[in-house]
Amino acid sequence: MDTQHLIRDYRRWLTFQRQAQLEREHSAALRELEKARVSATRMTEAYRSMAEKAASEGACYRTLFLREHDEQALTCEGWLFVRRVLAEGGMTRVRATLLPTFTLEDGLLNPGDLPAEKLTLEIFEQLKMNQGMASMARVDRIDSSGDIQFITLLDSARGDLRPHLK
Repeated sequence: MDTQHLIRDYRRWLTFQRQAQLEREHSAALRELEKARVSATRMTEAYRSMAEKAASEGACYRTLFLREHDEQALTCEGWLFVRRVLAEGGMTRVRATLLPTFTLEDGLLNPGDLPAEKLTLEIFEQLKMNQGMASMARVDRIDSSGDIQFITLLDSARGDLRPHLK
C-alpha cells in the first residue's frame, strides 16, 4: 500500500469531516437566530459593537457563511474584521475584511494563507413565509455573488490578526 496515497486520502477525509462539522454548526446557529427572531436592528447593533472593538482593540470575529458552488451552498469559515457600519437610504451595509480559515477547496487554512478579502455585507430583514410571515435578520455579501448567510460569533474574537489584514 502506498503510504503517500493513504495520507492524502486521510487528509481529504479530515477536510470533509470539517466541512460537515461547519455545516452542522452553521445550521444550528441559523436555527437559533430564527427561534430568537433577531431583528435587523439588533444585528446592526451587534455589527456596530464589532466595529468599535475592531477600531479600539483590533478584534476579529469568527464567522461562518455559505458559498455557492454549482447550485450547492457549502459552509466556509473565517475571521471578520469589521471596519465600519453604514446606514444610508434605508439600507445597512457593513464594510469588513475577511481572513478565510476553511473552504472545501483549500481545506483548513491559517489566517494569512490566503490574501485578506475586503467585502461589503448588507443586513436586512428576511420574511419567513412558512412561519406565518415571521421575519429575521439576514446578512449577505453584496459586492460579489455567492457568499450568503453570514453568521458572525460575538463570543469568538481575537486581536492578533491585524498583520494579516493588509
